[in-house]
Amino acid sequence: MFRKATLALAALVAMVFIVPISASAASPYCGITWGSLEKSAASTQTAELTDIRAGQHDCYDRLVFDFRGNVNGYRVGYVDQVTEDPTGNPVPLRGGARLAVTVRAPANDSAGNPTYTFTNRAELVNVTGFQTFRQVAWAGSFEGYTSVGLGVRARLPFRVFTLPGRIVVDVAHFW
Repeated sequence: MFRKATLALAALVAMVFIVPISASAASPYCGITWGSLEKSAASTQTAELTDIRAGQHDCYDRLVFDFRGNVNGYRVGYVDQVTEDPTGNPVPLRGGARLAVTVRAPANDSAGNPTYTFTNRAELVNVTGFQTFRQVAWAGSFEGYTSVGLGVRARLPFRVFTLPGRIVVDVAHFW
């Protein structure tokens, strides 16, 4: 009788403690399954950059690049150091990790006139109070490519996708 009671108690303890832990470990945060490896897409369309903006969502922070027309070429990945294009100078960024974001679009028109301007190259977008983003800084626009550095809290999952006239970068708040 004692043995049956001990086995029943052990089974109950396993159900209470082990099952919830393994169930929660198997389910990703907010259903996010993006990963943190580099993401890129070849360019078939290009247009001029007109704006960079950011927003906060329940499960991620979002960086949006707006264009005068459709653009679909990009490369986004974690790096040890974001560098300025074309000089190669380091771009200082706050945060525990750095994403280099390059879009296949110039920040000027065909006559060389700027289509995207900023007042502070180190603070393109105010991300004060964001859960994941720490800083968005200019890294250059050269030969049809525009680059920014995105300082984030830690190396977290991210995704990149295109919408008409936009490229979107979402970085999760947690794994």
